Amino acid sequence: MKNLRITVNGTAYDVQVEELGSSSAPAAAPVAAAAPAPAAKPAAPAGAQGSVVIKAPMPGTVVNVVVSKGQAVKSGDDLVFIEAMKMETPVKAPQDGTVATIEVSKGESVDSGKVLVTLN
Repeated sequence: MKNLRITVNGTAYDVQVEELGSSSAPAAAPVAAAAPAPAAKPAAPAGAQGSVVIKAPMPGTVVNVVVSKGQAVKSGDDLVFIEAMKMETPVKAPQDGTVATIEVSKGESVDSGKVLVTLN
């Protein structure tokens, strides 16, 4: 793990970046994209285990992950909260299911369309 400080629009973020095998090494070169990009590559096979993929509706910062792997959720339950433009937006379960994977963590910056959680 490497600890890095990234500054975006004048706001500094302390992040930890995990170095993965040689297949992901070229993607880790740009520091700003390194934090979310390596997590997204392994997420594709892991996310395939969940039949329902919940993606970020907007770019922002994950301020809270309120579920855990294996937890049963009902349609409309809060899964993750994303802060964008000083507003917290809940990302809700679209249907009943069980949390298969959690692809983000608190404090992580996400782009629109980033996989957050998968459900079975």
